[in-house]
Amino acid sequence: MRSKEIREAFLDYFREKGHSIVPSSTLIPRQDPTLLFVNAGMVQFKTFFLGLEKSPYNCAASCQKCLRAGGKHSDLENVGHTARHHTFFEMLGNFSFGDYFKKEAIIYSWELLTEKFKLSKDKLWVSIYQEDDESAKLWSELVGMPDERIVRLGANDNFWQMADTGPCGPCSEIIIDQGSHIGCCRAECSVGCDCDRFLELWNLVFMQYNRDASGELTPLPKPSIDTGMGLERISAVLQGKLNNFDTDIFSPILQSIESHSNMSYGENNEIDTSMRVIADHIRGIVFLISEGLMPSNEGRGYVLRRIIRRASRHSRLLNIHEPFLFKLIDSVIIAMGETYPEIIDERERTEKILRIEEERFARTVEIGIAIFDEILSNVKKEGKTVIPGEEIFRLYDTFGFPFDLAKDIAMDAGLKIDEEGFHKEMEIQRERARASWIGEEEAVSSIYRELFSEIGETEFIGYETLESESIVRGILKDSKLIKEAIEDEEVEIFLDKTPFYGESGGQVGDIGTITGNNFKAIVLDTKKPIEGFYSHITRIKKGKLRVWDKVRCSVNVEKRKATMRNHTATHLLHTALRTILGDHLKQAGSLVSPEKLRFDFTHFSALDEKEIQAVENIVNDKILENIPVQTSVMDIKTAIESGAIALFGEKYGKTVRVVSIPNYSSELCGGTHCNATGDIGLFVIISESSVASGIRRIEGLTGNIALLYLKQKKSELDSLKSLLKTEKPLEKIEKLLNDIKYLEKEVQKLKTCSKDIISEALKEVKELKGVKVVKLRHDGLNQEELRHLADNIKGRLGSGIVLVSSVSDAKAAIVCMVTKDLKDKYHAGEIIKKITKIAGGSGGGKADMAQGGTKEIGKLERAIESIYDIVKK
Repeated sequence: MRSKEIREAFLDYFREKGHSIVPSSTLIPRQDPTLLFVNAGMVQFKTFFLGLEKSPYNCAASCQKCLRAGGKHSDLENVGHTARHHTFFEMLGNFSFGDYFKKEAIIYSWELLTEKFKLSKDKLWVSIYQEDDESAKLWSELVGMPDERIVRLGANDNFWQMADTGPCGPCSEIIIDQGSHIGCCRAECSVGCDCDRFLELWNLVFMQYNRDASGELTPLPKPSIDTGMGLERISAVLQGKLNNFDTDIFSPILQSIESHSNMSYGENNEIDTSMRVIADHIRGIVFLISEGLMPSNEGRGYVLRRIIRRASRHSRLLNIHEPFLFKLIDSVIIAMGETYPEIIDERERTEKILRIEEERFARTVEIGIAIFDEILSNVKKEGKTVIPGEEIFRLYDTFGFPFDLAKDIAMDAGLKIDEEGFHKEMEIQRERARASWIGEEEAVSSIYRELFSEIGETEFIGYETLESESIVRGILKDSKLIKEAIEDEEVEIFLDKTPFYGESGGQVGDIGTITGNNFKAIVLDTKKPIEGFYSHITRIKKGKLRVWDKVRCSVNVEKRKATMRNHTATHLLHTALRTILGDHLKQAGSLVSPEKLRFDFTHFSALDEKEIQAVENIVNDKILENIPVQTSVMDIKTAIESGAIALFGEKYGKTVRVVSIPNYSSELCGGTHCNATGDIGLFVIISESSVASGIRRIEGLTGNIALLYLKQKKSELDSLKSLLKTEKPLEKIEKLLNDIKYLEKEVQKLKTCSKDIISEALKEVKELKGVKVVKLRHDGLNQEELRHLADNIKGRLGSGIVLVSSVSDAKAAIVCMVTKDLKDKYHAGEIIKKITKIAGGSGGGKADMAQGGTKEIGKLERAIESIYDIVKK
């Protein structure tokens, strides 16, 4: 079976068994800050398993895109060296949310593998948790698995938990014996061996317990099922391959690599390893960039950059030194584009970003080699034979300089690298990465889960009204449940229904008041700690508030309306940007508040003034048209088919809210909006800037705030006209700037080209060993002016060495120049290093020109006087 048929057969089987087929989520888990990337099929269902959201289906199946690179779960360094490790892979899985349990999970998996996929029952084994007698009995009774092929293993292998606390349970792995000739070939080889003979195919997780903070396990009221089977691995087994890379999944990519490298796959182990690394990495690269991720120096972007650079490193081992990875994008599309059309839609943008990153890495390698040469030189000067691991790690971490390349260069120079020191620094960095992703933003506090399970969802009525009569269902103070709140306390209030919008989708939470009998509270903010669960952060201004009290809620009308203007304007802006810049543009973040809007988007370069003006004009034209803003609720499939833009990576339910501006814009959005575009009044862009590599940001104002901004600008312009005494201030300023530039040049000439200064310097020429040496100190010059002076003296000198210095702003600048005829004998860079060292400073440069400086002015005279001794030696 081809991989496409296997994927379809898996999903069709579970569809027939009553499962909802759920599309893969994105690789970037936008709503789970504890993860770098989605690394398992269950990630998109995590909130269902934790009880934070109610699942819209009882059981589901999916083929999930996964990536394991960076953070806690990373296979990056193993890729290419083994038959089964990947960064990007697809995970087939079936899930039950309190519907069926062990019996059905075992029957489904066995039936699919042995009847649909026709695997030999005699080759299949299972592992179970050592204390799970129930699973052992089911495997034996339901499918007739012999006792000797049911292997009990410990918690490390066969007990699964999502975190230190929460849902967990035993798991059972279905394993295939590929034959005694495979793997380590030891007589004692058995299930649990790390070799490839006993290959794990399918992991069935039986979520039946909840683990509390003390470690105690209690049975879950509704046990659930989470299973996972790697598509690459089952494809290899069904296609009779012992290596995942030999399947049809990778063949188009490997063929493309062969074509571009003029080398053959399967003839040389080292070449094969590099080809496998590239074939694996290009899949992850294409999918990550297609989701809007940009290479950068932190977080997920840093992992992407590492994957690209590791692939580039292996392309060099195939003797490909020019950008090449971007040429493989079409082969990934051939292999996977039909299943994942987003990589086709993003092809052009992916190619552009990848090519730029490859070119950047080529420059990095050049810079790295220059720095590494200096490290080698210093190690040799010190008479050492081992390069410190910390130095190599710095080169790797700062410039992405490959460790393998450093090792090869060191070997050629007759030196070794302290590999232990390097790997120690790498582990420290990994721990930092883990800490930042696991410790920085924890999952929803258990107190919210507890309260949510007790009182249920908050009904949001804020689309229809800004006021409500509500009932207090819960009060939190300092993350503890309390029965009543008193004056001056700051608490979180939970209601049965609310008109207050909870912060989400880039829109800030509403503010306002909650009042009752002899009671008043100011709502400072509104949050949604759990989807559908609203926390009103309040300060009690008067009286007491108790659980079950009836209260009146009032949203601050002016702030809400201002927020609505900015949110609708953001939708207008999004479409205007795509109109002017192109459909490659994707939203990368936003902030919608009463004061302003902020919109982040993917684009390669800064917008020029014409583009900004064009975008602003389009938005204001649509405002003047006063187009009615329409909202409707529909199923996600219908919404996407209607042309509504969905934010890539955002989590949507079965039904979604679509906000449309007819014949112009349509987006999936849960925020609050104007009734018509004319309500916005006015739109002004106040800034356009870069926030990360390939990510631009626009900030804008609407309504009265935009009008006030323009009034202030007009006032400033009027003041400028008055100051310059002209009605054309731009022309006057341009003239003044040109005059200033001219005068600055004249001043520089007076400082550096004065015949008196140069003549004075030439009078002091000393001739040493047939070489003329000029030394001059002329204070008040900056570094550039000092270079001009040295150049002018050198021009008059003809042949010789020039050393000039100047003190300005409590710092001394020093410049040395050597004429062309002498630079093979005297090196300006070496001379300046010696002089600045005496002066307590630093410097360096080329053979013909070098510069440096010092803050220790008292040492300057002695230092520049040393030029004569340096030349003599």
